Amino acid sequence: MGVPISQMWTVARYVLTQKLKGKKRYPLVLMLEPLFRCNLACAGCGKIQYPAHILKQNLTPEQCFSAVEECGAPMVSIPGGEPLLHPQIKEIVEGLVARRKYIYLCTNALLLKEKIDLFKPSKYLTFSVHLDGEKEHHDFSVCREGGFDIALEGIKEAVKRGFRVTTNTTLFDGTDPVSVRRFFDQMMEVGVEGMMLSPGYSYEKAPDQEHFLGRAKTRTLFGTILSNRNKKWRFNQSPLFLEFLMGRRSYVCTPWGMPTYNVFGWQKPCYLLQDGYADTFSELLSQTQWEKYGAESGNSKCANCMVHSGYEASAVDDTFGSLRGFLATVRATVFGGTYANASALEALEQTVESRPGRLVELKVTATRRVPRETADAQDMSSPQS
Repeated sequence: MGVPISQMWTVARYVLTQKLKGKKRYPLVLMLEPLFRCNLACAGCGKIQYPAHILKQNLTPEQCFSAVEECGAPMVSIPGGEPLLHPQIKEIVEGLVARRKYIYLCTNALLLKEKIDLFKPSKYLTFSVHLDGEKEHHDFSVCREGGFDIALEGIKEAVKRGFRVTTNTTLFDGTDPVSVRRFFDQMMEVGVEGMMLSPGYSYEKAPDQEHFLGRAKTRTLFGTILSNRNKKWRFNQSPLFLEFLMGRRSYVCTPWGMPTYNVFGWQKPCYLLQDGYADTFSELLSQTQWEKYGAESGNSKCANCMVHSGYEASAVDDTFGSLRGFLATVRATVFGGTYANASALEALEQTVESRPGRLVELKVTATRRVPRETADAQDMSSPQS
């Protein structure tokens, strides 16, 4: 299993409590962005395209703790930007561990070996390392040669020291499914606790707009990758969400399931879209027009979205909202399964024959101008390759 029993029990108890209280909308994971600054400039990212004065801002530990307590979700994901660049990330993590929140500190791991002494192993802390596949593919997608090797060394060091470590992989149109499956094998050999997957979302500000997946392509790609799977693979996600990506299930988006708090406040409506901000979490829940979001709403911004921040909460709700969903989750979690699929196997074989080692070309252009202050900060904080 890719998720510890103690964490599964905490989440199960929390969700059942919300349902017994009759709450229709409740958060599952708080997406806490303490900064937008990063030491990478990935072509598919829409989180770092801010002016220099915004990139210099950080949430204080007190602001982070207040948001966590106000939200009440049992899990906290700390994305960015690169959280390890935050000057008080140690205090933030220690405060959340003390509050017994399950933390996923999302990092590209370029600074992980350098910063790891700031942290202590805990069942509440997981380093979620962003790796977009095998070495050549990952380095190309993050626009940083040698990035994979640095991240891998960070992962090995964290595993060696007894930290919980997962990987977080975003897949785009043109991804080689054979390469991704080899990457899964490699991560299991390294000893990560589990892997997380999601299709890329078409951020409006992302420099590359040509390689985001539509819904049909998402189902085809994930169906090919996740069918006929190696039983040694462990995923740190709801198995029903993975089945959703494979086209085996249909879900309606739960945009309030993973609310976002950052330097601007509570982001409406979700982690991926910016349609204004609320001053409080209760205002976010009560005043956001939720019916305007999700693929079923007709909102063009949501048309192709199948990402975890919108649909994994839907899968978790299905687990505890129906007997069928609960039994399907138990079966997949306890007994696993290969998801045998002859068509998917044939597609893998055709991939090997027709385009071995094909890279996804993200076509990064020189049109994006990085403010001088940002470039200086990146140069000072990036380890030398």
